[in-house]
Amino acid sequence: MNNVHPEDSPKHWHTRRLLSDRLDWNLLRAFLVIGQEKSISRAAARLFLTQSAVSQSLKRLEEQLECPLILRRGPRFDLSPAGEEVLRIAEEIYGNVARLSATLKSPEDDVVGKVRILTISKVQSALYDDFLVQFHRDHPRVELEVEVMGSSDIQSALSQRTATVGLGLCRFPQAKLERRRLLRQRYAFFCGKRHRLFGQRKLPLEALQSENFVSFTSDQVGGNLSPLTMFRDQQGFTGKIVASSSSFEEIRRLIIAGYGVGCLPEHLVDIDLHNGLIWRLPPAEGVVDVDVFLMWNREQRMSRAETVFLQAFEQAIEGLQVDSA
Repeated sequence: MNNVHPEDSPKHWHTRRLLSDRLDWNLLRAFLVIGQEKSISRAAARLFLTQSAVSQSLKRLEEQLECPLILRRGPRFDLSPAGEEVLRIAEEIYGNVARLSATLKSPEDDVVGKVRILTISKVQSALYDDFLVQFHRDHPRVELEVEVMGSSDIQSALSQRTATVGLGLCRFPQAKLERRRLLRQRYAFFCGKRHRLFGQRKLPLEALQSENFVSFTSDQVGGNLSPLTMFRDQQGFTGKIVASSSSFEEIRRLIIAGYGVGCLPEHLVDIDLHNGLIWRLPPAEGVVDVDVFLMWNREQRMSRAETVFLQAFEQAIEGLQVDSA
């Protein structure tokens, strides 16, 4: 009776050895971007390649792995179960490779390496700006790679250990993620100069109840901006969400264009108010406070450069909290 498990057979070990020896890591990198973008065209733009070249890379990787990695749904596609697992492994490999150079030290024992930062757009923080100035003076050989994305994508990337730190919204504690509050933003209602409420003073809050809204994609139940959703529900607002985006710049653009009323952080629109592009709406005290956090994965093994960066950033935030106490 043969009790040898198929995965322990000499043939299986030979196949796995051939795969690890011959696998083209460039194909794996291309698939990583395809999986992150969920689009061949966007992956091609990010890789500075043609769509045909990216499609061929996907096909070659599927041939090498002998399994389909995507399931096509017309112009869209989903990752197959194998594709999901390959993407997870590719993200882990990429995160490790990105930190290889950080293990090198100069003869003077300077801190050398790369720190990958994921951030939401429009983070206005004097503390953050001052920290970056001082950190560059102290460690000029540390390279920063900064990418802008949505808060939920930042949390996902940190959970998968593909970045050093993230700056974004995080309404509830997340498994594996540490967080420190960097700043607090007060959100308020605004309309654009083309909106019928523009310029009207002493409006009651009830005047907004039937107005259409421009909304952040995370402004929904369970999202990072769900307090905005709950506020509208509590006030009995009945207007439709006519436009949405994850980008502050696009929400601002749509509000100014007159698509509807929208919530924006007060401190980011002072110039627009001064220039008469938008109008502040009730309630006068604003709607809700939303915190922006410094986040990182507590289980991630960090390079020396990453560790020094995170420790210095934490100390800067703790110093601010002590001064404010």
